[in-house]
Amino acid sequence: MYLSRMYRLFIFLIIFLLLLKPTANGQAKSDELLEQLFLKNNDSTVQKVANNPDRYRCQVIYTQINRNKDNIPSFKNYYFNYNPDNYFNPASMVKMPLAFLALEKLNAMNVKSVNKHTPILFDSSYAGQKTLYTDSTAKSRLPSIAHFIKKAFLISDNDAYNRLYQFVGQQTINRQLHNKGYDDARITRQFMGFTDEQNRHTNPVRFIKKNGKIIYTQRAAYNKDSFDYRHNILIGKAHYNMNDILINEPFDFTRHNNLSLEDFQQILQSVLFPSSVKDSRRFNLSTDDYNFLYRYLSQFPSETSYPKHDTSRFYDSYVKFFFRNKTHKMPDNIRVFNKVGWAYGFITDVSYVVDYQNKVEYMLAATLYVNSDDILNDNKYDYETIGWPFLYELGQSVYQYELKRERTFKPNLSRFEINYEKRDPNDSRPAIFEADN
Repeated sequence: MYLSRMYRLFIFLIIFLLLLKPTANGQAKSDELLEQLFLKNNDSTVQKVANNPDRYRCQVIYTQINRNKDNIPSFKNYYFNYNPDNYFNPASMVKMPLAFLALEKLNAMNVKSVNKHTPILFDSSYAGQKTLYTDSTAKSRLPSIAHFIKKAFLISDNDAYNRLYQFVGQQTINRQLHNKGYDDARITRQFMGFTDEQNRHTNPVRFIKKNGKIIYTQRAAYNKDSFDYRHNILIGKAHYNMNDILINEPFDFTRHNNLSLEDFQQILQSVLFPSSVKDSRRFNLSTDDYNFLYRYLSQFPSETSYPKHDTSRFYDSYVKFFFRNKTHKMPDNIRVFNKVGWAYGFITDVSYVVDYQNKVEYMLAATLYVNSDDILNDNKYDYETIGWPFLYELGQSVYQYELKRERTFKPNLSRFEINYEKRDPNDSRPAIFEADN
């Protein structure tokens, strides 16, 4: 009888562990809730991806947010095919932690008259580095950390990321992320086609007054820290090299930027809800920094005068993939605080969604790989036919579920109610139609 009870207990434990579907030894983690949401969506693209998640390297994290009577939020993550060991190229997603780290570094410097709005000039001291002394898209026509962040969030401008990287420095970027608990984070590359050695060197910079007088000088930096490249990351069946020659071998992402989807979700959560994470995982930001970030994580290009983007090209849902449909319009009652990235056939969105009218809030993060021919760098990716349609349908499935989900306490969302800028209708300056993003 004793052995029989032990046997039944053993079988029960095996079944229980199988139902948990933990992420271990490369096994993906999935929860029934997201599987059911996919099952209920009859869209052919959704079914194609949901039925072949490994082929599309699809990973999803849906975060429910519930408030108590004091409006304090709690968070619960639900996963679909999530595996931190399943590499995806983050592309422009890395601009988000770089923006936070740049503001944190400014606060750590604690130099009088130097802040995110102070003009910053970039000199050159190593092969390939480019100077920067003016910015025609800024009202002052001078570069600044604040303006780089605006451009990085509004349309995902690449040069803005490079300049934030150069200011913070490769060593500080990675040490600070590791110190915050993102142990596997690796941001080692600018978007400039640089070698590993070039990326280790970052430009000397100068903060100046508007009259040109130097306030503070930061010397060129070099990162001596090593990185762990022992795990090879090879994707695809072929790729074009920098000389546009077809190489019939997988593309090597071993030395590319790398953060897991959950790391990005946690990084965004730590800035939107600082008290929800440990002190050690927070960024050292001021109240003004938080308000600034909330504005430009959610503001539309059509509302922004500097930079002034052409709204037929950079429409309101341009970088809001969970709401990016054929109309290109965003619902009036919704704001999305997010960052997206797309490159090499990978497409990613990490968002916090707020519906002020219906008192709904949640986080949603997703990534997938859409490259039918499995050839990288041929500029033949399936963003239009699979990537954006899938993310839109996923976003709508979760949003509709959230609209119906019962809450014990409705959230007070006043913290995220922002008085957004309005573009001057009499502004006759030409709008920016092309941008490197």
